[in-house]
Amino acid sequence: MSSETPTVVIVKDESELVTKLASVIEEAANKAIESEELFKIGLSGGSMIKFLEKGLPGLTTDWSKWRLFFCDERIVPEESSDSTFGAYKAALIGKVPITEDQFISVNTDLTAEAAAKDYIQKMAVHFPPDCLPKFHILLLGVGPDGHTCSLFPDHSLLEETSVWVAPITNSPKPPPARITLTFPVLNNAECCVFAMAGAGKAEMVKRILVDKENLPAGRVQPEGTCLWIVDEAAGAHLDK
Repeated sequence: MSSETPTVVIVKDESELVTKLASVIEEAANKAIESEELFKIGLSGGSMIKFLEKGLPGLTTDWSKWRLFFCDERIVPEESSDSTFGAYKAALIGKVPITEDQFISVNTDLTAEAAAKDYIQKMAVHFPPDCLPKFHILLLGVGPDGHTCSLFPDHSLLEETSVWVAPITNSPKPPPARITLTFPVLNNAECCVFAMAGAGKAEMVKRILVDKENLPAGRVQPEGTCLWIVDEAAGAHLDK
């Protein structure tokens, strides 16, 4: 695990954050496509959906080579407002030239336990055998309690060391049933990116980056790069 301090980029506002995030993704995508002919990206819900809906249509990339995975997913029907896959389909299909089958989606007709096992099998098709998946980029968020993906403070899943994807049926934030990537996979990524905008995020950014609290989002320390992109409001407590 890397012990290096995350790289923090402070931008003026949400509009500049969207532009910066899109540029980071474009560079990672084109580098991966050139070297491996596929770009493997992990998506999170929340504000990230809005940032990507605004930023991705401006990218210059070979969209056919993209494979879009989910860092976590709620076990709800795709039509539910809680479905991350459903939200991304609505946000991106028709706005960027990707097809639904480029999303490696979670089978939410299964129980959380079965869906997690099924997702491991779906992921395994896209990564070399007998080793941890190495995503080119994982796009992450932070909840008001410091959780990232569906890895919540003081939950037993924080100590998972081998399983790639784990079920959670007692999420402190509804809906209770979810699946999530685990820290071994998060910390094996080439790049993890947190993108935070707005004054409402400032205290949590401070707790993780300044106070170094032992919160789940602060335990994202990938082998590669950990990048935080924050606007001035979210980064109010950071040294400029």
